[in-house]
This record gives sequence, C-alpha cells and structure tokens, in this order.
Amino acid sequence: MQQHTFQLQNGLRVPALIFGTYKTAEEQNEDVLLTAIEAGYRAFDTASFYGTESYLGSAIRKSGLAREEVFITSKLWKTEMGYEGAMAAARRSLEALQTDYLDLYLIHWPLPDPDYADWKALDLETWQALEELYDQGVVKAIGVSNFHPHHIENLLAHGRIAPMVDQMEYHPGHAQEAAVAYCQARNILVQAWSPLGKRRVLGDPLVCALAEKYGVSPAQICLKFALQRGIVPLPKASSLERMRQNRDLFSFELEEEDLYRLTCMPPVGWSGEHPDRPRVRLT
Repeated sequence: MQQHTFQLQNGLRVPALIFGTYKTAEEQNEDVLLTAIEAGYRAFDTASFYGTESYLGSAIRKSGLAREEVFITSKLWKTEMGYEGAMAAARRSLEALQTDYLDLYLIHWPLPDPDYADWKALDLETWQALEELYDQGVVKAIGVSNFHPHHIENLLAHGRIAPMVDQMEYHPGHAQEAAVAYCQARNILVQAWSPLGKRRVLGDPLVCALAEKYGVSPAQICLKFALQRGIVPLPKASSLERMRQNRDLFSFELEEEDLYRLTCMPPVGWSGEHPDRPRVRLT
C-alpha cells in the first residue's frame, strides 16, 4: 500500500493512508501502535494534545523500523501558539518521539478559543516559527489543521511559505465542500480526521447499502470516499483485523454516482467541533 501517495507543493510524498493515534494513549502503552505497524502502517498522526507522542516513539523504536521508513505528523496545541511557544512545542515533540525531525508539523487550531480577537497576529507569529523549523530541516513539511479559508487567507497574504496541508473533519455527512475546494484549488493537501464520523456514519442506510454493493465494510466505504476525493484519511482501529481491513482500499472503486450520493448525504456524524464556535456537546 505504501506505493500510494500524494505529493505536496514541495515535492514530498505523503502516504495515502495515515493511522490516527488520538485516544490510543488511553491504553497507556504502545501496543496498539505496534499492532498498527504489524498491520502495515508506516505513517502516523499524533499531536502534543493527544499524549501519544511518547508511545509512538517507543513503538517505532521497538519495531526495529528505520526512521526514514516511517512518516510522522505532529501538531502544536492551542496553548503552544506564538513564536516561542511553537518553537518550544516542536522541541518537546521531537524529544517525546525520540527523533530529530518530523515529516509534517501542523498548527492544531487557528484560534485558542472562539472569543480570541487577535487570532490573525497569533497565527502569523506561530506560522513564522513553523517556517523557520522548515528552513532548518527540522520539519520536512508544514501545514495547518481545522483552518477554514478565511484563516488560510491570512497566512497566504502575509507568510513566506504557503501551508502544504490542511487537516479537517471530513466524512460522508460532513463533506466540507467549500473548504475542500478552496484547499485543492491552491494545492493544499486535505487530510481527513474522523473519516468514519465518530462511527455514527457506519450505520447510515446509504453507507450500509454501498458496503453491501461493493462487498466491503462501511468503514472502507467512508475511507474510499475520502481517497477518491483526493483526501488522505486518518483512520483509527484497535484490532489487527480491522486495521488490515481499513488498509484494503485499492481493490475497488466507487462509481461516480455513489460519490455524489455520499457527498450530498444529510448531516450526520459531526463531532461538534468548529474553529470559530464554542464546542457543541452532542449526545
């Protein structure tokens, strides 16, 4: 599967499927990550906020894989923004991951909170740190997460380097077409967190019907939906069987009509997260 990649603006190849580590720290060890490596994953998404960086670093070391065989993404949290904060956050992430470079480094959110008025200046100050880390070779690519077009416009207008990636919630029932179209028109690679819609999407009648039609799982339908839209999904799983199943995405293609149907699904599976609004607690 590793031959399937997307190319960033700077020529770096990004694997077409990345294992998400959010909440894997709840296991309090690296076993889930070692299982993912056994299942064939060689790209991982972590963040300082997740508390999984040290587990991932330990799992990679125990696996015996060479550093260059693994693609590592991490992100700095809302409380680590600003120039000095970002530089310090990067050092902490490198130490936790037991590596001297990151393949991709992102700003996790564009605002510390929805009422933060001077977010444009804060984003630019944070972005300046990422640009310097990139210039130094400490990170191979830089980008953002949960940024909408108006947030990115600020960086494009005043930064030296354009964001190479925007990581956002994306799944059937929450396709964020405007944000995706904006990024893709500017050669910003979109990555999909929560590509299964908090698993709420997996029981949707359309998703289930398409799973039966193509002889695959509902999760595979959701992940393939992202891939065929040119988006890198970041799935999570805990069992070896499910991890392997989620990687089996290149043995089938969704018909164009089915892609349209998935894109136009009624809202379902939204996390309740929005960068400019208070968190919505969903039952």
